[in-house]
Amino acid sequence: MDDTVQYLTEAIEQRRLTHVITANPIMIMSAVESADYSAMIRRADLIVPDGAGVVWAAKYVGNPVTERVTGFDLMHRLLEQGEKRRWKAYLLGTSQEVIEAAAEKLQLQYPQVRIVGYRNGFFGPEQDDEVVEVIREAAPDLLFVARGADTQEPWIVKFKQKLGVPLIMGVGGSFDVVSGKLKRAPILFQKLRLEWFYRLLQEPKRYKRMLVLPKFVVKVLRDKENVTKPRYTP
Repeated sequence: MDDTVQYLTEAIEQRRLTHVITANPIMIMSAVESADYSAMIRRADLIVPDGAGVVWAAKYVGNPVTERVTGFDLMHRLLEQGEKRRWKAYLLGTSQEVIEAAAEKLQLQYPQVRIVGYRNGFFGPEQDDEVVEVIREAAPDLLFVARGADTQEPWIVKFKQKLGVPLIMGVGGSFDVVSGKLKRAPILFQKLRLEWFYRLLQEPKRYKRMLVLPKFVVKVLRDKENVTKPRYTP
């Protein structure tokens, strides 16, 4: 986490456009099953191990990572850096009620960071250019995006250059937790790598997405020798 924060802080200060993907097993399986999704992920500038399953898999195949770098914690660590440097942030995604509450709470928590705008994530392709222009005019240093799993990262990749924001990161359900709509898993669940189960208890409708997790485990166990080999993408 410390290395990631240092690397991204320097990138932001140098105004290098950086798209961060916080990878979890569901995203990785999407990449395994879809060449387009795999190619999209490879266009990111930095991929960090968000899910506990990713950390386990890396260790199992003999290429361990130091620790998890969760999107929720990374977002807060970057905002802490923003406090010192008076960065500007824009929040995009989820429902209007949640994004408003998240913006208000983050502004109170990090008063030296200017929340220069926020918008819900319910917009279609016909509104993309309008949303991009609004964000460009706000000129944030940080853009946190929380949209659906199928649209979040592809949208960032598609518009990264037009947006011109130094740091763009998908944050999934982080705004739900910040706003108070959902509770973050207790430390015990985090240590036992059961955050996914705690979230499932709060959002039972997510069970279909969670069915991918055992597939991920089986894939790693079966293909141990090939897990770290680059996959050819046309």
